[in-house]
Amino acid sequence: MGSPLARFSVTVDDGHLAELETVASALRESGMEVERVLGALGVITGQAPADARPSLLAVPGVTSVDEQLRVALPPPDSAVQ
Repeated sequence: MGSPLARFSVTVDDGHLAELETVASALRESGMEVERVLGALGVITGQAPADARPSLLAVPGVTSVDEQLRVALPPPDSAVQ
């Protein structure tokens, strides 16, 4: 069985902003399920196997690949507040 999926935010360098869809296609080929392409920010979000980070980082135009962490608060009636 493959690695569990993780959510990632990928930052694209300024030199590749005009080619954002090309970068998104290359990320898909590297195993990422692209969910959003945020052109104004130069960020692409989606999910991929947790161990795919190095292959996503190797895509031309990618400057960083950051895992999106989830934060959850306990319910208001919980003993932990």
